[in-house]
Amino acid sequence: MRKTIKFLSVFAITILLTACNGQPKKDNNASLDASISKIEVLDFHSTHRCMTCNAIEKNTKYTLDTYFSEELKADKITFQVINVDEKENEKIAEKFEASGTSLILNVIQKGKETQINLTDFAFMNGNDQEVFSKELKEKIDTELKAL
Repeated sequence: MRKTIKFLSVFAITILLTACNGQPKKDNNASLDASISKIEVLDFHSTHRCMTCNAIEKNTKYTLDTYFSEELKADKITFQVINVDEKENEKIAEKFEASGTSLILNVIQKGKETQINLTDFAFMNGNDQEVFSKELKEKIDTELKAL
């Protein structure tokens, strides 16, 4: 009985701590030039990367190049691969709370930033290019329509 109660307690705490993962994160203090409206796709990683981490980068790049080449050329969408272990990337990693592999959409609309954390999605689908690409395309399309 005690083991069951402990398990349920740990499970409930885990659910509470991860409940907001993947939800858009609004940074009310962030304010850029009001004329800026674009999507930054940020792929954070550490120096030592696993197969899935490499697949996330590869499949993100594939999706952007395949479906959003015009938006990339027009700087409506940008793509950055950022090593969080490098000193020069410390501030951006801190801003997006990235300590390892993370995939973030930073949607900038009229100078206001909204961060959408896609890390869980990326890890769950990173090794399946077809599923990953289809779902990432849908997420980006949704945000582009709102710009």
